[in-house]
Amino acid sequence: MTTGSEVRVRPPRVPRPLWQRAATTIGGFAVVLYVLEAFDTIAPRNPLDQWGIEPRTLDGLWGILFAPVLHYGWGHLLANTVPLLILGFLVLMSGIGRGLAATGIIWVIGGVGTWLTGGTGSAHLGASVLVFGWLTFLLVRGIFTRSFGQIVLGVVVLFVYGGMLWGVLPGQYGISWQGHLFGAIGGVVAAWVLSADARRKGASSAGAIGSQGAVRPLR
Repeated sequence: MTTGSEVRVRPPRVPRPLWQRAATTIGGFAVVLYVLEAFDTIAPRNPLDQWGIEPRTLDGLWGILFAPVLHYGWGHLLANTVPLLILGFLVLMSGIGRGLAATGIIWVIGGVGTWLTGGTGSAHLGASVLVFGWLTFLLVRGIFTRSFGQIVLGVVVLFVYGGMLWGVLPGQYGISWQGHLFGAIGGVVAAWVLSADARRKGASSAGAIGSQGAVRPLR
């Protein structure tokens, strides 16, 4: 009797569809928000509420990092949840890495802008800075990339959520319009920065077509 080792070839792993990875990512982020709010509710004196953006103070700089994942109570979090899930999912559908990069740009610009311009003595919390950034990212991305599908998506998003844009204007007490405004600005910046490749390809294609059109055969 002879013995020998057996070799088995494992089939290559098939990556999960993008929509599943996007849904898992944004769903996991939402779970983190709810866990943090539950802890803040149970703990004495709502300790996490102290980590908001306090404009033009050194301690308030920490809020740039933490404010988008914290909320002033369940009502505040619930109001942000549905648009966060829908718009965050749509942004991540552009690619997980691209969506996370857009979120990072929005996070920083929204936080820094709020820290610079917010009212003295105020504190700013909430994921709405991301929601407004994702909204404007989806609205203008197709314009920068000249993608018909993305433009159509932007029109649909505008139709459904366009009314939110009034939130960038001052006037409603207790609403961080600065966070909304600079989150929205961050979304436009993110769309511009992350569409650089598409813009370069479009410029190259236009240049090639223009060059071909300028050449005439000799007779």
